[in-house]
Amino acid sequence: MKWLSVFAAVLLVGACARPVNYIPGTRVPRTTLNKSVLDTCEEYRMAVERGDADALMLMVHKQYWEDSGTPSGSDDYGIEGLRNVLLTRLQKASEIRYSMRYVAVNLQCTELKVGCRAAVDVLVDASFTVTNAIGRPIRPDKRDQNQLVLEWDGRRWLFLSGM
Repeated sequence: MKWLSVFAAVLLVGACARPVNYIPGTRVPRTTLNKSVLDTCEEYRMAVERGDADALMLMVHKQYWEDSGTPSGSDDYGIEGLRNVLLTRLQKASEIRYSMRYVAVNLQCTELKVGCRAAVDVLVDASFTVTNAIGRPIRPDKRDQNQLVLEWDGRRWLFLSGM
């Protein structure tokens, strides 16, 4: 009988605990800040699927920096390098499917103010069609983990890295 009272106490405590409300399709707690960051990430995702380099460039912070996740600095680039990547590589792709699973949002602030930064951990699953070296269309699948870093400029979230 003692275990029954312990079990009842656990149920009572669990019933009194307030459930965490998550943003649909994620395990990211639903807060105004988290939602605003993920809304921007979704705008980015949809622009990638459209192959819309102009829309993507409008989402970039002027201090954008990409280290490509490698120890070598030879493949790092800033905003002009990103523009080049978007205008060369992205424009060669068609039938783009780009999905992101949002794993976590880490904010450096508790309220929205200029300079507030957010790091969004994502799992990316993408496929696209490109023409290979012998002129045949191929459709590679890419899966990766990534971190998008954004900063609030007073009007909107802009990407500092991760695109």
